Amino acid sequence: MKKAYIFPGQGAQFSGMGLGLYQQSEKAKYFFEQANHILGFEITKVMFEGTDEELKQTNVTQPAIFLHSVILAQTVGDFAPDMVAGHSLGEFSALVAAGGLSFEDGLRLVAQRASAMQKACELQPSTMAAVLGLDDATIERICLDVAAGSGFKEVVIPANYNCPGQVVISGSLEGVRLAGEKLKEAGAKRVLPLQVGGAFHSPLMEPAREELAQAIQTTPFSQPRCPIYQNVNAKPATDVETIKANLIAQLTAPVRWTQSVEAMSADGATVFVECGPGKVLQGLVKKIIPTAETQGVTS
Repeated sequence: MKKAYIFPGQGAQFSGMGLGLYQQSEKAKYFFEQANHILGFEITKVMFEGTDEELKQTNVTQPAIFLHSVILAQTVGDFAPDMVAGHSLGEFSALVAAGGLSFEDGLRLVAQRASAMQKACELQPSTMAAVLGLDDATIERICLDVAAGSGFKEVVIPANYNCPGQVVISGSLEGVRLAGEKLKEAGAKRVLPLQVGGAFHSPLMEPAREELAQAIQTTPFSQPRCPIYQNVNAKPATDVETIKANLIAQLTAPVRWTQSVEAMSADGATVFVECGPGKVLQGLVKKIIPTAETQGVTS
């Protein structure tokens, strides 16, 4: 029986997150105070007392989820993964938890990633939408048709393969709108616009990818103590240079979550433990591998 630890991404945040950890564990308190110092503002105040609106700010959301996830992994008694994976931002949490990055360096990279993504969002209005009830191949074909039909002036691609029947598309405002209409015509049950700041995991994040690439290349990495299944190709990696290249590519490439969970299952994972706020990933795992056992580590 192999155990996979999985780490959530943006959208899992909630007011009060991490407060129990801070109050109950001196080790957790130390990490939270370190984070306040590294980030240069009291992220603990926003996490513990902030409004939903304050927590939605990218420069808060990403470090907050990272902190909650990583501190849980550092303080849980029996953290012994056979493999790890994270959804988008969660890939950084997974890497730190598995010993591939120090807590301090991981937090700095996440803060830089959030800042770079925010700046990229401000360069061009863009968005994302969840497509429900349609197969991957149809979504891929329609996105390509829309982009090609505009002479590739409009951008729209599948950005998150979350589970069978749930794919998120990402791109320019008009690209996502046009694709949404055609996807509904093709039989999608729903196309839901997401309340996000921009087109994450699309070519519109290229300025952020370039900025993050510089930061990653100058940050010391170590070989993780177990394989990390990375978003860009859903394959296990332990080689440092491979991990770094995949982290950089992740910003403009789709999150292949369905394929990652399938690969971990094929490699023997029977228990998937979500480490961080919420239960979103447990729900996705159940839709991908109905026979899998899911658990959560939360506080």
